[in-house]
Amino acid sequence: MKGTQQVESAPSEARKFELAAQRLASSLVFGMEESIFHGSGIEYAQPRPYAPGDSIKLIDWKVTARTGKHFVKEYQEPKRMPVYVLIDTSASMCVSSQKMSKYAWAVSLGTGLALSAQSNMMPAGLLGCGEQQLHVKPTLSEGQIMQTAHRLRKHGFLESTTLGRRLRELAPSLKTRTMIIVISDLHDPDALSALKSVGQEHDCMVLHLQDKAERGVQGAGLFRGQEAETGWKFIGHGRKSYDHSAECKYELVRRGVHYQLLKTDEAILPKLQFFLRMRGRGSGEGR
Repeated sequence: MKGTQQVESAPSEARKFELAAQRLASSLVFGMEESIFHGSGIEYAQPRPYAPGDSIKLIDWKVTARTGKHFVKEYQEPKRMPVYVLIDTSASMCVSSQKMSKYAWAVSLGTGLALSAQSNMMPAGLLGCGEQQLHVKPTLSEGQIMQTAHRLRKHGFLESTTLGRRLRELAPSLKTRTMIIVISDLHDPDALSALKSVGQEHDCMVLHLQDKAERGVQGAGLFRGQEAETGWKFIGHGRKSYDHSAECKYELVRRGVHYQLLKTDEAILPKLQFFLRMRGRGSGEGR
């Protein structure tokens, strides 16, 4: 396998990345208006006198009975759900057998999803899940998202995973229901537990990136291996697959977390677009 080198920082490369992220954002059917939590923010505001054309379903019968005049209920408009995109910036994300690594995909997809959310007038934030503090809180500013995305593109690629810890640190700061999108290879042993916990209160989605090499090294016989960021050592065999995606899917879906496996050696965007459409309709792998 080959390691991913630091991304070019030339202005032309930066501009290409921005254009690619904007094209990706416009191509994604984000399904935000049909979130599983849509409508939970609608609250009763006040009664008002009945006007011709009002639905009888809206009549406030308690106020009507008390006053002797017909009143209807008025509701507050639903608030736009904030979006947090958590991108795994750990070392294992940067090891790749393909032209485009899991890490490069994660930054590209994360930026595109954040911009797509903003186009739906939903504040979006980015959070790096490595050792560095790369964080922008949910905002409607495209510039802040792009600035953080460029920092993510150029970091050192030598970090340990902090996905589980970042999720647990983030949860207490969320004052309203939030859409949390995690893009990771899920190598953090604490990630599943943290995701299941956060998923009890928030709309949680996991995009699980997987490299072909993680599904087994064919024809290699017995070999010694070491996990990139945890240091865990193991002895493997080329005929056996160490794919943990089935376990991840089972553990997350049964707790209501939306889950999609994305393999870097296959077409990612069509599968992601289909997943987001199905998720917006209340179905998909995570339902």
